[in-house]
Amino acid sequence: MKVLFLGDVVGRAGRKAIGEHLPRLRKEMSLDAVICNAENMAGGFGITPATVQELYDYGVDIITLGNHSFDNLQGIPVIENDEKVLRPINYPPGTVPGRGVGLYEIGDYRIMVINVLGRVFMDALDDPFQAVGKELDTAPLCAVADFIMVDMHAEATSEKNGMGYFCDGRASLVVGTHQHIPTSDTRILPQGTGYQTDAGMCGDYNSVIGMDTEEPLYRFTTRMRQGRFTPASGEGTMCGVYVETGADGLATEVRPIRVGGVLATAE
Repeated sequence: MKVLFLGDVVGRAGRKAIGEHLPRLRKEMSLDAVICNAENMAGGFGITPATVQELYDYGVDIITLGNHSFDNLQGIPVIENDEKVLRPINYPPGTVPGRGVGLYEIGDYRIMVINVLGRVFMDALDDPFQAVGKELDTAPLCAVADFIMVDMHAEATSEKNGMGYFCDGRASLVVGTHQHIPTSDTRILPQGTGYQTDAGMCGDYNSVIGMDTEEPLYRFTTRMRQGRFTPASGEGTMCGVYVETGADGLATEVRPIRVGGVLATAE
């Protein structure tokens, strides 16, 4: 099975990069499914019905979110009603709409996706390891799903590393999001799970993690605020991770994807 995961989409530049490059890659790479973290795609914070539909039109099958899931009120009904949109699974039970895990039939394959939020240097939710472990225990790879992916939306690289090894041999791919910078540690873990600490973002890299530089620099240098963060609007790079799996659902190939914008191309 051939799956592409795309990192955090930031604003219009990120959506445009996906629109420009994904349809071609989906065809050329014979992709079976595309999964995308999109929690920053509507003006840099949250989602809207229109932006979700835009990604579907470009060829995205499943959308994951993160700590900005509920920042745009227009997106809350989408999270509640669209089963292909996942928010982190480890919010306290009964406190938020939506779901953190989904099992989907796409073509001839059953795909399970888990979205989870880390706790180190972030607002602490319930234990991410317990939440993911429960789902993996009840849905063994190949018995319930042909492909299982965990999107670990977290700040600390150590916590993302830990999730990778926690899921090793039980998931097809564990990939980190949230930091918006692609890491160079793409690999297959000892028990066969594909891994990358952070997929990077789909957005304008002439920025501070996707935002125009003026406001972040003002805050860094003065410890004050003068306005809102605004997504950078230059040419975007589409960043992600490609994984191919065998009959056992484990990774046989994993590599980074970077197309467009100012970063070096990797396809």
